[in-house]
Amino acid sequence: MEAASAYDRSRDDEKKENGPYSAAEQDNHSKPTDLSELLKEGTKESHEKAENTKFVKDFLKGRIRRELFKLATAALYFTYSAMEEELDRNKEDPAIAPLYFPQELHRKEALIKDLCYFFGDDWEDTVRCSDATKAYVERIRHLGQHRPELLVAHAYTRYMGDLSGGQVLKKVAQRALHLPSNGDGVQFYVFDNVTNAQQFKQLYRARLNTLDVDAETKEGIVEEANRAFQFNMKVFEELDKIGATLPEEEQDGTLPVHDGKGDISKCPYYAAKQGLESASGCPLHAAMALARLPQVQAMLAACATALAAAIAWYLM
Repeated sequence: MEAASAYDRSRDDEKKENGPYSAAEQDNHSKPTDLSELLKEGTKESHEKAENTKFVKDFLKGRIRRELFKLATAALYFTYSAMEEELDRNKEDPAIAPLYFPQELHRKEALIKDLCYFFGDDWEDTVRCSDATKAYVERIRHLGQHRPELLVAHAYTRYMGDLSGGQVLKKVAQRALHLPSNGDGVQFYVFDNVTNAQQFKQLYRARLNTLDVDAETKEGIVEEANRAFQFNMKVFEELDKIGATLPEEEQDGTLPVHDGKGDISKCPYYAAKQGLESASGCPLHAAMALARLPQVQAMLAACATALAAAIAWYLM
């Protein structure tokens, strides 16, 4: 009894110091276990590196050249073709089935329309898979054959980004490249079968959290998501090198369009360190309203940079 009392007193003292949990229990209690949260927390650093690449920052400032946009669209085509073919082939896998939304999410057909717009009906004779894109495609093919559960990482990072920051990119591209308002050239960003993007993302994250996978597999999925960012940054670097060889094009020079709708902090790639969790709507909404005044023209470059830092964006 005396030993038991001593143990109880020790536990009482520990609770006073650490609360209802011990130090070890607190550490375990604070760690997220939901896969969607693990992905969000585990890819923050990779996302920040990706969004700070030259290609991404230039795009968000409206400094995207038509030729580079065409090449980026081609890279997306090869990437999504591989990913969606492997998802189709593994749609019965327990890790894939709950996240299999071909009607709502698949982008291959939309990308074919964009390639037809930019390259013509004979685009297949013109478009080639670049070296950096080929490496990404080979990784996706390997997973489809040997580790289909890790395809979850690629599907999550791609589709959730497309439904979030991708909608901003659509407006930036239309403005900077003077594309028609009917959606020609940017069908990739149009999800006709998703009526409410925010609700769909919530559904997708909920499905992620119900996957019957162990802790080791969850860790592997997060690791693979970081690897996906690395592949994408290689594509960005490749596009930058190509861009350095292209002649200069006349740029619009206006602030990229963001209509202030939606909560950018809900994007799975949102950089928490920006401290915008309490912001409502677009952080540049007021600045956009003043953009037509001559005295604020000098501020546009700074505003564009702020937008690039704030928008949770992921292109490739």
